[in-house]
Amino acid sequence: MPTLARMETTVATADGLALLLREWVVPAPHGTVLLVHGLGEHVGRYLHLAAQLNAWGWTVAGYDQRGHGASPGARGRLTHPHDLLDDLGRVLARVQDSHPGPHVLLGHSLGGLVVARYAAEALDNAPPEAWYRPVDALVLSSPALDPGMNGVQKLLLAVLGRLAPGIGVANGLDPAWISRDPRVVADYVSDALVHDRVSPRLARFIVDAAALVRSRARDWRVPTLLLYAGSDRCVAPAGSAAFAAAAPPGVVTVRAYPALYHEIFNEPERARVLQDLRAWLAARAPTAQARNPADGTGSSAHLNSITRSAEDSP
Repeated sequence: MPTLARMETTVATADGLALLLREWVVPAPHGTVLLVHGLGEHVGRYLHLAAQLNAWGWTVAGYDQRGHGASPGARGRLTHPHDLLDDLGRVLARVQDSHPGPHVLLGHSLGGLVVARYAAEALDNAPPEAWYRPVDALVLSSPALDPGMNGVQKLLLAVLGRLAPGIGVANGLDPAWISRDPRVVADYVSDALVHDRVSPRLARFIVDAAALVRSRARDWRVPTLLLYAGSDRCVAPAGSAAFAAAAPPGVVTVRAYPALYHEIFNEPERARVLQDLRAWLAARAPTAQARNPADGTGSSAHLNSITRSAEDSP
């Protein structure tokens, strides 16, 4: 559980939805991490990660995306292709106005894609959309940079996208794919706030946003930590690998975990993933380095080059 009692409030979307926002605040923080969850889940599944970030001295915020968790909206559906980006912009504005920086966006799966697509908005030559606000750094956890759709799925998306873009259909993901820890899978299956719905409009956003992020990898400018699972069946690891290969040195730090399943923070080897996250975050915040001079977490080496590690289970 988080180290401090959480605060709950709501953030209004452009179309009048009240998104649930949770905040776990620590005194004199190194900065603030905003969590963005994945498809079909909710930020309540990240309490252990919020607790760890609090223990490291970071204030944490997280919200349930529209159509997910305790936030309103049809499950897994969008009204407009950019709904999730506009929503993130509104939540980020609240967090930046309320909590000190540096401000780090940490997104998992669909959330990782949303975070990456959001940051990519600043890479275009045209003025960014009104929903965009600059951020200091990103953490992408098993991001959906390649949804791994087969030919039949692509055909269905093309057909349903024209005929019924807002209809909710099963996402086809097997809960057993999220983690090799049976307790994590059992909790996921029994969680009343978890759903398996996705609409063609949301699927189209995923496909288009993933392609756009990969195409702009060479121009990436936001310091980013990319953490991805090599045995992922929920999204294709090839998307993360392609992004990592194209991204400029000195901007993106990469950690690949070949044996891990999709939810890397819920795998038996989660301690290794958390160690990598802590080290990278410490290098983003001078106060964290000052408080931990001897534990190696303040090394700037993580930020000075793209590092690829192929780490099997011990």
